[in-house]
This record gives sequence, C-alpha cells and structure tokens, in this order.
Amino acid sequence: MEFVQPLRSKVEIKDMKAELRTQSERNYILFMIGINAGLRVSDILSLKVRDVRGDHIKVIEQKTKKVKHIAINDSLKKALSHYIRNKQNNEYLIRSRVGKNKPISRSMAYKIIKAAADSCGISDIGTHTMRKTFGYHIYQKEKDVAALQKIYNHSDPKITLRYIGIEQDYQDAIVRNNNL
Repeated sequence: MEFVQPLRSKVEIKDMKAELRTQSERNYILFMIGINAGLRVSDILSLKVRDVRGDHIKVIEQKTKKVKHIAINDSLKKALSHYIRNKQNNEYLIRSRVGKNKPISRSMAYKIIKAAADSCGISDIGTHTMRKTFGYHIYQKEKDVAALQKIYNHSDPKITLRYIGIEQDYQDAIVRNNNL
C-alpha cells in the first residue's frame, strides 16, 4: 500500500476542485467534504442528505463506531446548499449512477480522486489524501496538534504529526538546510 500525502499547496487544492467540478458536482462534493470535514472516505460515502442539512455533519464513524458532529464551514456550506437543494433527505449524498439510492464504492471514490490528481499532475494521492489535507492545513493555521489528535482519535501527538505529513516536512527542511 502506498503512503499518500496531503495536498500541501492551495494551488493543488484549487486545481483538484476545478478538475473534479468539471467531472461532476458529486465528485466535487466528495472532495469538498473530505478536505473540509476530515472524514474517512467510508464515512463520507455513508452520508445521506439529511446528515448534512444544518450546521453540522452528523455521522457514526464506521471504524470507531463513535458519533461525530462536525461543524460545516462556510466553504462547505456554500457547496452543499447548491448540491442538496433538490435532493430528498434519504438520498445518499455521493450517490452511484448504478442501482437505486446506493453510494459509490470506496474503489470508485479512489478512481475519481486519482484520475483528478493525475490530470493535475499530482502524485502520492488517494482517498486518505483528503483527510490528511484537512489536518495539514488546520495545523499550518492553528498549530494545535492536541485538537487534531482529538479530531482524529489518535493516541499520541506524534502519530498525528506523522499522519498529516508535518514530520516529513520537518525532516526535509533539516536535510535541505545541511549544505556541506
């Protein structure tokens, strides 16, 4: 299994948004939830329209079975309000074109994200990139590893820093600054 990276630059995020939006609004929303709510892809795919109406995303995490209420920021709220405008509460948010009211599969979500990344010239990407991007940018802005550790349910801050790629950034900077 490859180790995926967060999208570290705002340009990469902007490019991915634009590429996914040209594919479909559904694909764009998948990415927007991933980078703005920090959910695992399995939890994103389980969301129904009713779960994102209001000010919070309500989800029972599949991995931990914990109930989560995640605030919906302005960027995500704007994207969601347009997307869910004419949808029924019981519809899956990231709905498959196959079958009746089923979400896309995890492998399809990966293919969507990977294809967009390939079009944008971005490597080391997978569905977990969205969750890592969320944490990476929160950390860069807030420098609050304890809050991220709690959001991710990690047992140690070192795990969180490694997960979001901060540890790698630090190692890279040390090596680059060692010019002998």
